[in-house]
Amino acid sequence: MAEQVATLLNRAMDAGEGLLRLTPTWVPRSFLHPGRRIKLAPQDYYAFGAHRGGIDERWFASTTDAANENRTEDEGLSYFIFEGEKAQLKDAVAESGASLIGQAMWDKYERWPVYSKFFDNMGPIPHHMHQGFEDAALVGQQGKPESYYFPPQLNNVDNNFAYTFMGLEPGTTKADLRKCLENWSQGDNGILDLSRAYRLKRGTGWLIPPGVLHAPGSLCTYEPQWGSDVFGMFQSLVEGREVPWSLLVKDVPEEKHQDLDFIIGQLDWDKNVETHFKEKNYLEPIVDESRSGEGYTDRWIVYGTVDGTQYFSAKELTVEPGAKCTLKDPGASGWITVQGRGRMGKLALQTPAMIHFGETTEDEVFISYEAANNGVEIENLGSEPLVGLRYFGPDTHDNLPTIEG
Repeated sequence: MAEQVATLLNRAMDAGEGLLRLTPTWVPRSFLHPGRRIKLAPQDYYAFGAHRGGIDERWFASTTDAANENRTEDEGLSYFIFEGEKAQLKDAVAESGASLIGQAMWDKYERWPVYSKFFDNMGPIPHHMHQGFEDAALVGQQGKPESYYFPPQLNNVDNNFAYTFMGLEPGTTKADLRKCLENWSQGDNGILDLSRAYRLKRGTGWLIPPGVLHAPGSLCTYEPQWGSDVFGMFQSLVEGREVPWSLLVKDVPEEKHQDLDFIIGQLDWDKNVETHFKEKNYLEPIVDESRSGEGYTDRWIVYGTVDGTQYFSAKELTVEPGAKCTLKDPGASGWITVQGRGRMGKLALQTPAMIHFGETTEDEVFISYEAANNGVEIENLGSEPLVGLRYFGPDTHDNLPTIEG
């Protein structure tokens, strides 16, 4: 198997000059309602079966398993394809990590330690958090910082609730939160009374550290994040739907499933009750003048660090009709085209209007470390702007902007 992957990878890398065509990776969530803006054909939103729930996520350049109950064997994992044959990106990285993601990242992590996705729902999801690295390690997992960007191209409508509750009101006590958990089986446990909602704005984003409560709203969201799928739901009822206790303690040691102090202790309390939460977590796009030029603009859309660590970052490249540029980055990235058509090196780029489940598209590419360093020519061959989002792994940039505040 490894030999087959290596052979296919070498052929694909040679033909694509370091670029890999990726196929769409769809992920359902049983407790959510699809927002229907991620281009999946209407009849295919329940392709995994109604019992699995609707498909509301598309994962990009992922080597991370989706932590769903009754999951398929490869759920959440991206595939690269060449001349009709395909293999998992995870296996490709295992075979040629240094050339794909860079020697330094391979030596430190021995995997592509990040992923991104479109997260698309009709309404809000439960107020929840992702465990930090220390707590996640107790169940053999990794922590999960994450980030948001709301691409205008995927948000023609707001859907039901384009607001996100984040953190807790300053002054909230652990006793206040404990009462919400004690009232879990009584319907709405009232946790949103302890939080505040922020209206979501297209073309902006947020940085969410692990241990911070958040209830994402109904804009379609691009989410660069650490390669983990841990979470704990702290809200017992959302839009009239019950949230089972099992989703609160999914990534909690079994002996702690009823230990309310331990469960609350997973939160980063200071970050949750931060008085100036927006100032420390809100992201407006920043033009990277060093990588922009006539006819093309490269913008930082996800930046900043979590506790001083650069876990991930993301940029949005816009190339005007008839223009082209050479894209050079210091590290590998996963690319998704959100508007227009053109080419990246020898690979065609085309934004689909509708995708059938299992169908191959021309909108997603993995840009290897070698290709990123050598430079990749991108050309707009259409009549509208060519726009692509790309995300990077840890410690890639030495000019990453900071968040003011």
